Amino acid sequence: MTGRAFAAALVLCGLAAAACGGSPEDVGAGPDRTAGPGTGPAATAAESSPGAGESPAPGAAEGSPGTTTPAGPSTATASGTASGTAEAPAPGGEAAGAKPLQGKVVVIDPGHNERNHRHTAEINRQVDVLTQKKACDTTGTATASGYSEAAFAWDVSLRMKRILEARGAQVRLTRSADTPYGPCITERAAIGNRPPRADAAISVHADGSATGNHGFHVIMPKKISSQTSRMVAESEKLGRAVRDSFRRGTGLPYSTYIGDRALNFRNDLGGLNLSTVPKVFIECGNMKNPAEAAKFQDAGFRKRIATALANGIQSYLR
Repeated sequence: MTGRAFAAALVLCGLAAAACGGSPEDVGAGPDRTAGPGTGPAATAAESSPGAGESPAPGAAEGSPGTTTPAGPSTATASGTASGTAEAPAPGGEAAGAKPLQGKVVVIDPGHNERNHRHTAEINRQVDVLTQKKACDTTGTATASGYSEAAFAWDVSLRMKRILEARGAQVRLTRSADTPYGPCITERAAIGNRPPRADAAISVHADGSATGNHGFHVIMPKKISSQTSRMVAESEKLGRAVRDSFRRGTGLPYSTYIGDRALNFRNDLGGLNLSTVPKVFIECGNMKNPAEAAKFQDAGFRKRIATALANGIQSYLR
């Protein structure tokens, strides 16, 4: 080959390489190196961001009633904390990032207070609940090992709050980590009644019955001669939604000792009588029953409880 022919060949090879976009680094590129399902920037972003029903990253600031990010001292009790990773998805399987509860206001009332026993005079003060006079608040019950109802209710309430906020709801708690006692049952009801009024409110409890009794029940208001009567029907709808979701989500049975298919109507609870928004109490089970006490002391099961309650509230609000 002459020098002129060799130069022409080099030019042609260069043009071919440019046209093909080739480079030494492309050697070996093929289908096995392409991004598959669950890989690549888009998938990474989708997997790392909380979606419907997922809790945001732990470590949010504490707050007082009416704020949106409280947490408290009881989150590190009984086998785990209320902090954690993603919760179960919302009803309906909304896509990641969906906000099915956008614009809704939910009030969560964590039953009792771990400091109540230090303030007996304050919590024993009698208050008017429309049908009778009752103590401002009570200490609640506990498991045989000493895990208190107040600690359980606080932990579940914080978990539920994060789930509902991830779904777009504005959530208020009736007390903060700093609340010295109570608050009184009258104030617990009033928090849901104040603007922005709650679209739904729930008070979280666990019962303290005989050890052989087991199962959960939902308490709803009876009709009384007051401004709350119009909310009785809506509270029953909320109660049924919570009952059904709780049963599905936790596998716990209906109460064997109170209510009809886990539904109980009462007119002696100030938290219900004084509420002008749809509200229910949930007794998640019996803390004196050894099997249920073991579940309540397990962080994973408390997460299931919180998710089931959040799903019930969402079912009602949709």
